[in-house]
Amino acid sequence: MKTALYTVVSQGDVSYVASQKAENGQLAMCIVRLREFGGGKQDEYVCTLFGNLAQCKFYKNDLVVASLRFQVHEVGEKCYQEVIVNDIVKINNM
Repeated sequence: MKTALYTVVSQGDVSYVASQKAENGQLAMCIVRLREFGGGKQDEYVCTLFGNLAQCKFYKNDLVVASLRFQVHEVGEKCYQEVIVNDIVKINNM
């Protein structure tokens, strides 16, 4: 897990996926693109927000502190990297 300061590059629309753990059988999710804070070319991450976090609205250049969880899963013979936001808090607008 990695917790750091990021700026928001963009956020997609909220969609819903089937989930046996959710009360109504659907779980909110959205994608947010985060850039590590600092000058120059910083690393960027395309992350998934789930549940209540997916309902939060972030705007371009918002400064946030986020805790990211990195996972790898296999489908067939291919491996995929997932970056999931465990927690995110907006600091202010830049």
